[in-house]
Amino acid sequence: MTDDTAAPAYRYPVVRLRPKAEARAIRHGFPWIYADELVTDRRTQGLAAGALAVLEDQDRRPLGLVTVNTASKIIARMLDRDPGAVIDESWFASRLSRALALRERLFDAPFYRLVHAEADGLPGIVIDRFGDTAVIQPNAVWAEAHLPALTAALISVTKVAKVIKNGSGRARGLEGLKEETDVLIGTLSGPVPVPMNGATYMADLLGGQKTGLFYDQRPNHAFAQRLAKGAAVLDVFSHVGGFALAALAGGAASALSVDASAAALALASDGAVAMGAGERFATRQGDAFAVLEALGAEGTRFDLVICDPPAFAPAKPAVEAGLRAYERVARLAAPLVSPGGYLVLCSCSHAVDLTAFRNASARGIGRGGRRGQLIHTGFAGPDHPILPQLAEGGYLKALFFRLDG
Repeated sequence: MTDDTAAPAYRYPVVRLRPKAEARAIRHGFPWIYADELVTDRRTQGLAAGALAVLEDQDRRPLGLVTVNTASKIIARMLDRDPGAVIDESWFASRLSRALALRERLFDAPFYRLVHAEADGLPGIVIDRFGDTAVIQPNAVWAEAHLPALTAALISVTKVAKVIKNGSGRARGLEGLKEETDVLIGTLSGPVPVPMNGATYMADLLGGQKTGLFYDQRPNHAFAQRLAKGAAVLDVFSHVGGFALAALAGGAASALSVDASAAALALASDGAVAMGAGERFATRQGDAFAVLEALGAEGTRFDLVICDPPAFAPAKPAVEAGLRAYERVARLAAPLVSPGGYLVLCSCSHAVDLTAFRNASARGIGRGGRRGQLIHTGFAGPDHPILPQLAEGGYLKALFFRLDG
């Protein structure tokens, strides 16, 4: 007779949830296991960072295949509901093919976010596509360990000719990974022109912020573009031209980009020239808050003002300070808007929810001596899908106000 109660034979070691951990949430799709939810005995502590393991609940029932990093607050990430899954090139190809099918349905040109981490079944991995070039951000230890298989699958599925590894950013530090950027496949010389919303952006894939361009704002650029015809536009925290170039493509009379980075503003100027709008475009380098104050003192007014700052609250401990910063941006920007003009305020802080951001923005507008209507609320584009069980995925918020006299 066989022993039906014998533990199944797995190809990977087993890790187990603590008795009070919420297994139901994991069964229903939540992809993370926090450090205080996992039994961290000597065997678990001995697992190498990025190791694969089968996750079981307290009753020894398998929940799926996870990757483990005992040095991270997110001690395990769900990779596959099948505890017997093999993480190899074909496994990556299956996930990438599914992600590609969505993007090819959405866009008529290969410029988009191809992989948005957990929402595309590849936790800790971001891939942006720039024509025949892809930029991978392996933000988790397991992704770094499996980078060769991921890269091979990426080339096989998408037929890109060049692959860049962008190993920078806060997420890698939390995983204990060093910052490094490298060309994995092919060669790259100079910025890549990216068509979006009728504008041309110049993306520096090796030295720019993140992967070189922020695709997430695409639908918000498009909505601002509808307000820009014939307008004088101010784009603060502009990066490589963001809202400004979209506004020029929509018929803006002029656009001024403000950013602290001279390199980013140079790319913005190159983009304006490439799209034939160089004569309507200007830049101003400096601290955004200082420039906003200076423009207010100068009495300059614009028909459309956009402020798209970096994450002022990258984590929960920074929320209160972040909300004060968002309020200050609104307070300084509101007086620069002409009567009947428009103010766009953005937040990419996942720790700040929409209600808190909207309230901070409204307070700032009021303290700036203005009143307004909220006419539109925008979010990240559909190439940045959200895993419904993971609220942190809904990080981007864009508020469009029409201000009175």
